[in-house]
Amino acid sequence: MEHGIAVQLVLPLALFTIMLGVGMSLRVSEFSLLWRRPNVVLVGVLSQLLLLPLLGFVVVSAFDLPAALAVGIMVLTFAPGGATSNMITYLSRGDTALSVCLTAISGLITPISMPILTALAVSYWMGEQAAIEFPIVLTMVKLMVISVLPALLGALVHHRWPAFCLRIERYVKALAGLFLVLVVFGIVKTNWEQLPALTFQLGPSVLVLVSLAMFLGYWIARQMRLNTEQGISLAVEVGIQNAAIALLITGGILHNSEMAASALIYGVLMNIPAFILIAYRFYTSRQAFNRTV
Repeated sequence: MEHGIAVQLVLPLALFTIMLGVGMSLRVSEFSLLWRRPNVVLVGVLSQLLLLPLLGFVVVSAFDLPAALAVGIMVLTFAPGGATSNMITYLSRGDTALSVCLTAISGLITPISMPILTALAVSYWMGEQAAIEFPIVLTMVKLMVISVLPALLGALVHHRWPAFCLRIERYVKALAGLFLVLVVFGIVKTNWEQLPALTFQLGPSVLVLVSLAMFLGYWIARQMRLNTEQGISLAVEVGIQNAAIALLITGGILHNSEMAASALIYGVLMNIPAFILIAYRFYTSRQAFNRTV
């Protein structure tokens, strides 16, 4: 499969299907925190949309990455986590309702904020002419169609036919997973020779970025006197980004294979800190259980 076909056709289908599944799994009860503790939701969204890009800028500058790779990482910081962060929160025994609420709200803002921030990043690292060529309005429309529209459609279907959604939810997730595998295969095949060098070059900065972001998310939660489960949710939501959306921007709109490869590498390496968190939470939960027996 050619890189262009994977990113231009299959990836939008994957994202549409993922967001449709997210919408179909939404429950009204998961948004109760929005009116019970609006400050928690506000801080979480601001941490995703403002704190992480600032942290990304510091990390990218400190590692002095080449322009294309720097933009690729910055685009990732503009894309708050989606279904992946919800799943990691669940496996980490965090507050899944808070995670889903933050994902849904940031998902409504991202189609507006991400193209603007991407244009600023492109202008800073690659020059004003490259930024002028970046189609901000068209990107906003694409993100709306691919992410917001299917999520709203899925929520509407769930409201009208909840039993039907429960029956087909796993099939929707399986289809989305298949689409993403095809996209990853296409990008890996295209960048096969460059991937080892890019992984070596990007690995340290990606791991530092994800680890620091997760730590800051948890630290902010503790400063707000939130419980451990909510702290885990903020750590994951701030630290784990939506690599699929970043792939769409870098490969499908900016048409830059290096940027797309950086998003792909991030999508793989971000699982290392996530796995460590999941393992740690499993271990501590088991220890607590043994003490009560």
